[in-house]
Amino acid sequence: MKLLLVGATGLVGSHVLRLALADTRIDAVVAPVRRALPEHPKLDAPRIDYDHLPATAAWWRADAVICTLGTTIKKAGSQAAFRRVDHDYALEVARHAHDAGTPVYALNSAMGADPDSRFFYNRVKGELEADLARVGFRSLTYVRPGLIGGHRKEPRLGERLGLAVLGALGPVLPRRYRINPAERIAAALLDAAVSPRPGVHVVGSDRLV
Repeated sequence: MKLLLVGATGLVGSHVLRLALADTRIDAVVAPVRRALPEHPKLDAPRIDYDHLPATAAWWRADAVICTLGTTIKKAGSQAAFRRVDHDYALEVARHAHDAGTPVYALNSAMGADPDSRFFYNRVKGELEADLARVGFRSLTYVRPGLIGGHRKEPRLGERLGLAVLGALGPVLPRRYRINPAERIAAALLDAAVSPRPGVHVVGSDRLV
């Protein structure tokens, strides 16, 4: 099968890429990126600008899309810039892929995603989920992790403090509130892409521990 992966240079996306390239069920991975990736016989990594996506590129046609795009408000610089990355880019990718005939989409979303949430981050994630449901994929999966465990190239202080606290309390916390390792999230996304089920599905944080 051919997998289209967007967000391949991020924490979760890099784990998806590694797993996908090693998976014998996957023949080819297309990972459009803004900065170069190491070469691999199964990998096509076209350089792109998310503000000017090539709508007619042949690589939009795949067997499945995995989207791990995401940023923070601090890194993006504003709520509007954050929404552009976490909502607009992910939705535009979905529409281009669907228009090209790709039937499956798996999204790295977030625990608490809700279009009616009082919290901006959760509201944006929920609005994206709702908008994706209207695109028309045969199989659509939302993977909703809580706090993600793993080594980031750009450390986030608040996240590091949260990981330390949850790591200490992990044994006594309900499963849905425990740390979700990036590799477990990546494996869930890959499973949704390789073994898709018709309809809309949610993989909660309790299944990512």
